[in-house]
Amino acid sequence: MKTLMTLLIASLPVLALGAEKQNPDHDFYTQAAEAGIAEVEMGKLAQQRAADPSVKEFASKMVKDHDAANDQLKNLAEKKDVNLPTNLSTAQKSSMKTLEMQSAADFDAAYMKKQVDAHEDTIALLKKEIASGKDSDAKALASSLLPTIQKHLEQAQQLQKQTAQNAMPGNKMVDKTANTSNH
Repeated sequence: MKTLMTLLIASLPVLALGAEKQNPDHDFYTQAAEAGIAEVEMGKLAQQRAADPSVKEFASKMVKDHDAANDQLKNLAEKKDVNLPTNLSTAQKSSMKTLEMQSAADFDAAYMKKQVDAHEDTIALLKKEIASGKDSDAKALASSLLPTIQKHLEQAQQLQKQTAQNAMPGNKMVDKTANTSNH
């Protein structure tokens, strides 16, 4: 009896791990949710802090598009019994703090750099899921989101170049507004 009890107690961590990882693509769900939450939170911050109207417009689009993608992911995760994070990860909180501490003059360029990096990471995550995911619904979701995220990356790269030029010494805030009104 004592041996059986010891065996059961020893197997509990393995059983708990198995319950948490029932879905073979659990890591995809978690990483996608964390990325989506970060996009929305950074977008809200940029809507408040960005100086360049094009950056504010992009941030608004990120909030809208990533809120919608987050809802799709959440609905699928509920059907699959996958628990998603609801808050920023520790690394994302640190990244947000860094962004919040940017001066008004540096905020736009810093935000756009983070956007390029984040969208490159998300594209890699989606492509990995499409190529090697085991959950067909998660793969389908990744496939449906990929074109939008790729378009976001292209827009982010264009705005990153623009904000980097505007941040160069000698360029004034007035020049930023004048440069973006032609788009």
